Amino acid sequence: MGFSQSKLGAGQEGDVIIGLIDTGAWPEHPSFNDTGYSPPPAKWKGACETTNFTCNNKLIGGRFYNSDGHYYGNMIPSPRDTEGHGTHTATTAGGGEVVGASYLGLAEGVARGGVSNARVAVYKVCGFLICLSVDILKAFDDAIADGVDIISVSLGSFHASDYIYDPIAIGSFHAMKRGVLTSASAGNSGPDPVSVCNVAPWLLSVAASTIDRKFVANLVLGNGLILRGNSINTFDLNGTSFPLIWGGDAVNYTAGSSSDYAIDCGYDDLNLEMVVGKIVVCQSTLGMLAIREVNGIGIILIGTDAVNPEYALSYQLPVTMITPDDGRKVLEYIRSTRYPTATILVGESWKDAMAPRVASFSSRGPNAISPDILKPDITAPGVNILAGWSPMAPPSFEVGDTRVVYFNIASGTSMSCPHASGAAAYVKAAHPQWSPAAIKSAIMTTAHVMDPRKHSDMEFAYGSGHINPAAAIDPGLVFDASVADYVDFLCKQGYNTTTLRLVAGDNSACANTAAPGRGWDLNYPSLALYVEDGQQISGSFARRVTNVGKANSTYTAAVDAPPLINVTVDPAVLTFSSAGETQQFAVHVAGPAIKQVPIISAAVTWSDGSGHSVRTPVVVYNYSPGAPYNLQSPNSNSKMI
Repeated sequence: MGFSQSKLGAGQEGDVIIGLIDTGAWPEHPSFNDTGYSPPPAKWKGACETTNFTCNNKLIGGRFYNSDGHYYGNMIPSPRDTEGHGTHTATTAGGGEVVGASYLGLAEGVARGGVSNARVAVYKVCGFLICLSVDILKAFDDAIADGVDIISVSLGSFHASDYIYDPIAIGSFHAMKRGVLTSASAGNSGPDPVSVCNVAPWLLSVAASTIDRKFVANLVLGNGLILRGNSINTFDLNGTSFPLIWGGDAVNYTAGSSSDYAIDCGYDDLNLEMVVGKIVVCQSTLGMLAIREVNGIGIILIGTDAVNPEYALSYQLPVTMITPDDGRKVLEYIRSTRYPTATILVGESWKDAMAPRVASFSSRGPNAISPDILKPDITAPGVNILAGWSPMAPPSFEVGDTRVVYFNIASGTSMSCPHASGAAAYVKAAHPQWSPAAIKSAIMTTAHVMDPRKHSDMEFAYGSGHINPAAAIDPGLVFDASVADYVDFLCKQGYNTTTLRLVAGDNSACANTAAPGRGWDLNYPSLALYVEDGQQISGSFARRVTNVGKANSTYTAAVDAPPLINVTVDPAVLTFSSAGETQQFAVHVAGPAIKQVPIISAAVTWSDGSGHSVRTPVVVYNYSPGAPYNLQSPNSNSKMI
């Protein structure tokens, strides 16, 4: 991101409060050390529920919610994090600097949050993967009243739901009314289209992309062949070779199993006596605990895809994942010798020259609820992220793992969301009076442009691009929006006064004469045009921009569009005489009738010749009739993602 050393003054950063709605935090974590911190800013009205939890001048607040009164797994009635997820997201967004951080020696360096001097408050609504909607809504209300500036929510439903059923959409609307921007995960249901879950236009939806570091654990066969494996492996076998066996050759016939089942290395399918002291080739980790219990040495995991996933996982014993092609080489070797052997090397971190790429698991657009709003909004680092962890949580996410770590490596849009939250907090620190929409606009319009050659679904994968926090504090122009703008948008989307108030929570009303229409006039920093199958491309978008740069400046629009569509801007030149001045323009998009065209990508960029480039993606897309208007049934609760 080019952000490793970028900081504002400690006073500016220290006035920003990031609220994390998640699984709580581990208060003694070194990332929450408050040495040198002044007391919390006067605007802070929050609380520290001190049952098994303490706050300080860094971690200034903690609340716990459990409306159903049930306790699952290792849940405790305290803001203390027993899952690890909340500590990871909180330290990513606003953790202080920790020298020598690593995951059991891997990825060692200085760990710090996006705004390392910011204050952090945690709202524990989840435990053992369960997050109740009523608790999420209460946490939003409390965070707003407590005085947080940015809310980070690494939670989501299994699919997008109508806003009246979505606690994150409702809570973030209330936050927006009070000047608080919510950053939320896009979801982990990719690469399927129409899978992004947090799609409300008043929140920032964050996809996950790779970083330029990947974790490798190589496999060395007895014949000298070295195969690259994908794994976070901290177990050192010292180069010693061990007997190698294919799971399909270790069948538990007494249980009625066969090779077809034993290749998955399930507990009941594997003859455990045959794997003692050996490295086992498996297609899954179902037998991980059993192999470990009988002193099996490790597992060679054959992936199901031609290419290993871009993320790596940690396990309880030496494990590495290889591709199916390399898996065939391993099996050929096993069949070629009477005493096959192998070893798994300790993990290394390698440079990933292909980064950033949007992760395969990251949920894709288009937007199932509001097709005229491009989602996700942005992408941020969300693969192989090292951040804080709870020592009560197993680092491998597996039962029986008793190792204790204070830093862990994790992947997901749960990890990318707090990166964007940190970027938003950085912009808020630089511009305390900016609205949520202005902050969001600054992040979107200054984003690094992603390489479309790496992503067939283009903006549906990465939105406006990859976050660029250092540029976001000086965007030049912003697309601002008020509560009234979002109310007007909802009315045009078919909401009536009754349903509108379920979201807004106030006396907002839709005019009786208001007819449902497109969402093109919402002052959004991206443009999306859904075209029904067989219809012509035609749409006009009204926009307004506010000058937040130099008082006297002139911006000229440049259009980058493929030959299939015609994109024009009227007017194409905007002249500002003062800071804070607002100008209007329109973007017109036209083209032929299209059928089964997933996405056409274009962009409008305003430049002032002095370093400001305000880029707005333009997306035209088309699916079969009825899609993407696939409104889902209500889902009452959310999950960690």
